[in-house]
Amino acid sequence: MARPEQVLVLEPQHELKFRGPFTDVVTATLKLTNPTDRNVCFKVKTTAPRRYCVRPNSGIIDAGTSINISVMLQPFDYDPNEKSKHKFMVQSLLAPYDMTDMEGVWKEAKPEELMDSKLRCTFDMPLENDKTTEHSVLPKSASASLDDGEVKKIMEECKRLQMEVQRLREENKQIREDDGLRKRKVASVAPHSSSSMVTSAVRDEGLSTRVLALCVLFFVIGVIIGKLLL
Repeated sequence: MARPEQVLVLEPQHELKFRGPFTDVVTATLKLTNPTDRNVCFKVKTTAPRRYCVRPNSGIIDAGTSINISVMLQPFDYDPNEKSKHKFMVQSLLAPYDMTDMEGVWKEAKPEELMDSKLRCTFDMPLENDKTTEHSVLPKSASASLDDGEVKKIMEECKRLQMEVQRLREENKQIREDDGLRKRKVASVAPHSSSSMVTSAVRDEGLSTRVLALCVLFFVIGVIIGKLLL
């Protein structure tokens, strides 16, 4: 007697792709969807159990719901000339209405009640130009690990720097006006006037340097935030 057709919907349907480099754990996601009005028991099996870690590898999918399975490939020495013979099988059966022991259900299940789907594994090692692209987008992928609190702190720091730059601009403007007034008052005394001009020039140069440094810092942080929000 032929087995019934698989009731679960698999994404992907036929192939699990793992993208290198394989010097670290590489994870592929398998989505199982139960479109029926019955709960469905499932198991995920592989021909290479020592090479993969599957979480969860069994369970129950309620009617009309989905579950994501993480398939983690352990690090290994990749050989592009070696074709992968690894395969996965998703086995399932309709859960009895009065089920109390899932393991017992699997043991007592009849062959004609079991459904299965097979997937093969493929390994993909990125080319050199792909590696360059991956490095170029590293800040963006790293930004995914930032939580909302960290982003908020960066935004607050940006606002503070903006206010500081504005304050320094106003302070610089006020100093220029004050120095202009002092110059007019002591215009008749050349030595004092020269001293005032030198002092003013040094002070203006110091403030301009601070304003420029803060502007550059603000611009750099702005660029970082722009990349984070892309």
